[in-house]
Amino acid sequence: MPHRPTPITITTYNMHKGMSPLNRKVQINSMAEAFENLRPDILFLQEVQGLNLLRQLKLPDFPHAPHHDILSNYLDFNSSYGQNATFKQKHHGNAILSRLPIITQNNLNITVNRLEKRGVLHCEIQPENWPLPIVCLCAHLNLRETDRVKQYTAIFEYITTYVNPRSPLILAGDFNDWRRKSCLNIGQALGLQEVFLEQYGYLPKTFPARLPMLSLDRIYIRNLEIIDAQIHNQAPWLHLSDHLPLSATIQLPRAIRIEN
Repeated sequence: MPHRPTPITITTYNMHKGMSPLNRKVQINSMAEAFENLRPDILFLQEVQGLNLLRQLKLPDFPHAPHHDILSNYLDFNSSYGQNATFKQKHHGNAILSRLPIITQNNLNITVNRLEKRGVLHCEIQPENWPLPIVCLCAHLNLRETDRVKQYTAIFEYITTYVNPRSPLILAGDFNDWRRKSCLNIGQALGLQEVFLEQYGYLPKTFPARLPMLSLDRIYIRNLEIIDAQIHNQAPWLHLSDHLPLSATIQLPRAIRIEN
């Protein structure tokens, strides 16, 4: 008898470049410990610092190693980094980390103005006993709604062109969607489910972390079933970054398991 596909847990988190909300304290090591306690299978991370020479000089405890490497080494995860914002002495972007092997497909540039360099990191991950790999898209969108509308279009065109419509899909990250329009603009257009809306009928507030007022972060899925969804709004997450992390436990639908 074939083994039943194992459910997986994913977490999305804007890391604020490994710093506390007001940039007073280096938090990357505390983040690593907190992730270890969460025990996700896949991490979707935004504002991941790949390099910052000035902070290395100013802050004795600011690490020289890229933050995705620090996390992946601590957790014994595989990692993929998509560099989006590049400056003379620093760069940052999105990252996907997983205890499972990662195949990096693309780092899609969705930049629409010179001030905000944004991207969508596309990786594929094969969970145990799953007949198909999961398409993982880690996204960070702009602050202005007019910019985000252009980015929704870019993401829609990318998914419809390059992603098999039968594949399990996760699109997660910081959508800066304080007006709560991404569900209409991209969710419905692509047949995606937002896990909190589907499970509980609301979008959790994730920013600012200490006293959340805005719902900025999202987990969208397609060809997957939701087992559970959770916002991590207790210690230590209240003071690690300016965002709160979101998690979801998902599984392959029975129809897809039988079909394959």
